Amino acid sequence: MTTAYDVPAEPLIKRLAEKLKNDFKIQPPEWAKWVKTGMHKERPPENPDWWYVRVAAILRKIYMRGPIGTSRLRGFYGGRRDRRNAPYKHVKGSGSIVRKALHQLEEIGLVEQIKGKGRKITAKGQSLVDNTAHELATEIGKLI
Repeated sequence: MTTAYDVPAEPLIKRLAEKLKNDFKIQPPEWAKWVKTGMHKERPPENPDWWYVRVAAILRKIYMRGPIGTSRLRGFYGGRRDRRNAPYKHVKGSGSIVRKALHQLEEIGLVEQIKGKGRKITAKGQSLVDNTAHELATEIGKLI
């Protein structure tokens, strides 16, 4: 049985993003075209499909580390903020992006909320991630 632990993260996230976009019909919010992903960023993302990639990355994070809350997820997507004359300081990523992505994943039944602990992956979500990892492992195995 292949799991998400057995394949590299980047190709798994790209494949999950394609599935979320085409099969589950997740729609980015209207503000996704103009928004920065955190205080530490100067510009919005250049990839037009960045929303699907972020939602897939959050789904993988919940799979690997769940149950996990919004605050810890914001910490993963943060970075160093340039404070001019003061030393750099780590800041968290956008909470609105994480919350909206979690709501979309809950609507399609891939994650569920545990009161006081955060979100955990459902059986349907685990099946999606494991099956995608298996497809990817099969393709990687054919290339080697």
